Amino acid sequence: MPKRSKPYLLHASIRPGVEVDLESYPFSIPAVRDIASIDFHPNVTFFVGENGSGKSTVLEGIAVALGFGAEGGTKNVHFASSGSLSALHDSLRLARGVPKPRDEYFLRAESFFNVASYMDETGYLKGYGGKSLHTQSHGESFMAVLLNKLRGNGMYLLDEPEAALSPSRQLAALSAIHQLVEDHSQFVIATHSPILLSYPNAKIIQFDRSGLTEIAFEDTEHFAVTRDFLNNYPRRLEQLFQDDDKEH
Repeated sequence: MPKRSKPYLLHASIRPGVEVDLESYPFSIPAVRDIASIDFHPNVTFFVGENGSGKSTVLEGIAVALGFGAEGGTKNVHFASSGSLSALHDSLRLARGVPKPRDEYFLRAESFFNVASYMDETGYLKGYGGKSLHTQSHGESFMAVLLNKLRGNGMYLLDEPEAALSPSRQLAALSAIHQLVEDHSQFVIATHSPILLSYPNAKIIQFDRSGLTEIAFEDTEHFAVTRDFLNNYPRRLEQLFQDDDKEH
């Protein structure tokens, strides 16, 4: 695996002296309260956890603190279609490496439709393969970003990129990520995908009720549940449907 002496993004932490309300969102989330310091891998860092565990909230906070718009895109894309942005970015201190990345992008699955619409309105489609993202399937448009828009020597934040991707496309995305890592890029990815999580030597940070914990790929719930289900799916389906019958 390629290695740099320093990543583009080294650490994230809460700025000293910042007063936070632990009863209010987002600091009411245990993992958010636990951001004493997140150290990033030079190549790929994953955020994993259940829905509501705070991984996307933290990734959003990092992205906005870096200068991205909350909806995603490049740093030139700034618009707001909702008022759901948390105030976490105002409390973050980011330590950055040298030199600065030449390319940067924040891909956010839940608001990517809005970014695609913005690209159509501005007419800037060259970086996306010259084709409207709305004329492609959701998965094809995600892959257009990975294959055409991201140029290497970059800092890339991806929030649940697997949302629109079939398993085979997730494998293709994994290959694209590796090619960009080979080209001196760094990724921070919030994901539920065991396929993406398999990226060799990546750092995986688990978000849960106890806070933040670094974890091995084979120890993630994503890996364990998927492996167990695929190896025992007739029995697991039987158990699942029996439980449903009992509830009704």
